[in-house]
Amino acid sequence: MKKVKLWTAAVLTAALVGAMAGCGGNSGEETAAESSAGQESADAAAGGESGEETKGAAAVTDPVRIATKPMTEQYILGEMLGMLIEDETGYSVEITKGIGGGTSNIQPAMEAGEFDLYPEYTSSGWVLVLGHSAEGMTDEEMFQELKQEYEEKYGMTWLGLYGFNNTYTVVVRGEVADEYGLTKTSDLAPVAGELTFGGNPDYLEREDGFPALCETYGLEFGKVADIDIGLKYQALASGDIDVTNAYTTDAQLGNKALDVRALEDDKHLQVNYYCSTVVRQDSLEKFPGLEDALMKMDGILTDQEMANLNYQVEVEGKDEQDVAREFLTEKGLLEE
Repeated sequence: MKKVKLWTAAVLTAALVGAMAGCGGNSGEETAAESSAGQESADAAAGGESGEETKGAAAVTDPVRIATKPMTEQYILGEMLGMLIEDETGYSVEITKGIGGGTSNIQPAMEAGEFDLYPEYTSSGWVLVLGHSAEGMTDEEMFQELKQEYEEKYGMTWLGLYGFNNTYTVVVRGEVADEYGLTKTSDLAPVAGELTFGGNPDYLEREDGFPALCETYGLEFGKVADIDIGLKYQALASGDIDVTNAYTTDAQLGNKALDVRALEDDKHLQVNYYCSTVVRQDSLEKFPGLEDALMKMDGILTDQEMANLNYQVEVEGKDEQDVAREFLTEKGLLEE
């Protein structure tokens, strides 16, 4: 049985006020993976019920409780996790969608035992939760340290890496990429003077945004335009701009009708945000077989595949449950 709930940040805070006494929240800048979350509104959905109990579920009546951030991507991932858990173990699942504040509210709720698991991004955990700097860390070093520190400090661990990396990227119009042979961000340096860069105000002004991009890659664009974040891809398609900032799993990067290319960050300017499952260790003990079910997410999604799934939900209007089930079925992880 799957149950879906929708909580706002205010509701979550009220529900946890007693349980979280003494638990410190986490503050800091929003990460690449979460920065657009506040612009999306969540849709409430109710799951169906089934009286069927299979595999190890008969011994456990409590549901596996999954939390997600208020992002299309997270809604899809939450559905995937729930489906794999139900299919692999027979446990019922309860998904709480769209928790406002993302990591800052979900982490203390996890500590309080309100949830068993949620999809999280490596640098979000490293920077926002643990308070470390991501500079100078390899992805493998970060992941191993994340597991160790979460286990020691919070009684949680990280299981598997889904495969995709939701971080900042630079996107160019397809015809511009073809004309100048652009595949890497460094390819922009000799031709930037002929191109127009369009970015949202926050990115253009942040020291770790546009200024850092230009300094790292030696870029001097012919023109820089201030573009609303929701109009960037439209401006690219119309030719008003040639280059913009984006996220590697943006829904529009999954739009086959829109010829845009994400350039490789060959000088490794951006911090990586690989997605994984954060789970309470006592939940793994409580629900035998849960770890195996969660590990089925390991390595199943590329950046482009995640962008395609986001596009199906955000632009084509498909239901995230249907999109998640179709993808898992195509991967051979669920039966038709």
